[in-house]
Amino acid sequence: MKRFFTSESVTEGHPDKVCDRIVDSILDELLKKNSNARSAVECCAAYNTLFITGEVSGAEVDYESIARAVIHEIGYDFGDFACDKCRVLQYVHGQSADIALGVDASQEKKAGGDEYDTIGAGDQGLMFGYACRETEELMPLPIMLAHKLAEGLTALRKSGKLSYLRPDGKTQVTVEYDGKRPVRVDTIVVSTQHTEEVGQEQIRQDIIKYLVKELVPAQLLDENTKYFINPTGKFVIGGPEGDSGLTGRKIVVDTYGGRCAHGGGSFAGKDPTKVDRSATYMARYICKNMVAAGLADEMELQIAYAIGVARPVSIFVDTFGTGKLPDDRLAQIVQTEFDLRPAAIISKLGLHRPVYAATSAYGHFGRESFPWEKVDRVKDLAKYLKKD
Repeated sequence: MKRFFTSESVTEGHPDKVCDRIVDSILDELLKKNSNARSAVECCAAYNTLFITGEVSGAEVDYESIARAVIHEIGYDFGDFACDKCRVLQYVHGQSADIALGVDASQEKKAGGDEYDTIGAGDQGLMFGYACRETEELMPLPIMLAHKLAEGLTALRKSGKLSYLRPDGKTQVTVEYDGKRPVRVDTIVVSTQHTEEVGQEQIRQDIIKYLVKELVPAQLLDENTKYFINPTGKFVIGGPEGDSGLTGRKIVVDTYGGRCAHGGGSFAGKDPTKVDRSATYMARYICKNMVAAGLADEMELQIAYAIGVARPVSIFVDTFGTGKLPDDRLAQIVQTEFDLRPAAIISKLGLHRPVYAATSAYGHFGRESFPWEKVDRVKDLAKYLKKD
């Protein structure tokens, strides 16, 4: 059965990603000063103005200096949003005392729990993790290709290979499937900001030659693959000058490209007591290890929490018919093998460290440098194939 699935990615210069990078850089700086600092920072960028707001406790940093440094590093040293020209407005205050009541001491801790009951979930919510066998990263192929193209655009710009490129850009990849097996790339869309003097045909030729042909495996491309390169014909005005940016507006880009459910919570600017972030990372870690262990070829995991309560209120597994054991049994294994209390997750994955700015573009998953991408529980999990 022939099917098509599409995922998109964006570059670090996309206005939404500028905002994500700023707030996660603020979080990293807070954690450098205090590994227990709390952060829920938001950011909005529009034309020549950046607005930073949110809640912080446990440390103080220079928000404006961090923001300007990020804008410079991304490459906005021109136009009205230039790092030394844009206006920066800020209104950051302390964390709500009512929220802190539940986070600082969970219900279980108040009842005399152990060291991992010290932190309650920072909010209610539901989080999802996912893994499949389509790529060596155990990620869906469309989102991995879209990320590689977006990251490649930035590399071509920063290396000077295509010096006319500017920071803003988007990519999109449509993969054709035979049943569940990816067989070819059907369509590639690349929209990239550029300088005024370069022509459309030059951009098209260069993007296909230096980006697509270099990063997309040749066996996935054929004479019927369609290319839409800057399909509007011009993309000179970009970044916040062209479109406003906001934290947390690319949550599907950040995760699995639409291939699995999403709880709706953003990661950007949130410290790991916020289970929107930490539990989603843990869910990916669990799914990746269980798929790598051979318990399923594809797995989606939902974890749900109540604010101020350390243990999740529910665990749900769906292997889409690929599980080697029943899904309810796999959910029991998750509960047995993995401690899903926020303090335990933070400890296991090292989430108290400043690792977050690097997550802000090109995906939070499928990149081996992140601790939640480790495959280190395979032996522990494979035993259930023999036992059950």
